[in-house]
Amino acid sequence: MSGKISEKDILKEGILLKGVGGFYFVKGDGGVYQCRLRGRFRKEEKEVLPGDRVKFREVAPGQGVIEDVLPRKTKLERPPVANVDQVIIVMSLEEPPPDLELLDRLLVLSLANGTEPLICWNKADTARKDFIHLPSLYEGLGYRVLVTSAKTGEGIESLREALKGHISTFAGPSGAGKSSLLNAIQPGLNLKTGEVSRKLGRGRHTTRQVELLMLDAGGMVADTPGFSRLYLPEMKREELAGYFLEMEPLRAECRFHSCLHRAEPGCKVREAVEEGLIPRHRYEHYLKFLAEVIEAERSY
Repeated sequence: MSGKISEKDILKEGILLKGVGGFYFVKGDGGVYQCRLRGRFRKEEKEVLPGDRVKFREVAPGQGVIEDVLPRKTKLERPPVANVDQVIIVMSLEEPPPDLELLDRLLVLSLANGTEPLICWNKADTARKDFIHLPSLYEGLGYRVLVTSAKTGEGIESLREALKGHISTFAGPSGAGKSSLLNAIQPGLNLKTGEVSRKLGRGRHTTRQVELLMLDAGGMVADTPGFSRLYLPEMKREELAGYFLEMEPLRAECRFHSCLHRAEPGCKVREAVEEGLIPRHRYEHYLKFLAEVIEAERSY
């Protein structure tokens, strides 16, 4: 025996793009491979999601068998996708008017799920005067911000760069321009989006198969909106303020370690609100979300 290792004995690593009818399409160094699951995965009913990093064995040109699923860094429940590390939150500077409560909710959801938010303020070419201060306001709070126009191309190259090297999902209200932005980044690529119901907390595409789309400039994006469920994830009430970037540095300065920033004496967060250092609408949204978190605690 020569001891030579054949090509079929070498495990390759890749990212699962989608699964259809028992086949799993994996992006590896040699292109996209059509794979099946190793039998033990089916017996164990192991969950395999788009975005999963997998090890697979090539059994024929362009075909393989998935042998292992590597540990996930993040997992979104709805849509079901793994290892998303960036959420592009698209808000319009014109119509529909920016829903700041929805924006703040999406920012909390992103951070609580271990993903990095990027606020994309779209429709800059027709921005209303009463909204043009919002990008600098949120940037001043510590969030990453881009100002874009899918029509004129403003900010598109910066958004294209921001997507490189990441698995991203887009989120935001219907009509803000999510599909238009993706088409501007890569003509012909249509990100299927559904209207997010603020009342029901779910979107149109919660039951369809998620697919990761490869961008020519680098990076991948989920083809269905992120956070089609808008309920806040399970957390302790003391944790919520940590997902408001401008509140986080002040928490340690409050008189009480367990301060919830409602009516406690010596609260630095409330002082900052009164001094105009924290926007009042952000504080009001925090209180509303806090009530939700406390209510949810009763069902745990």
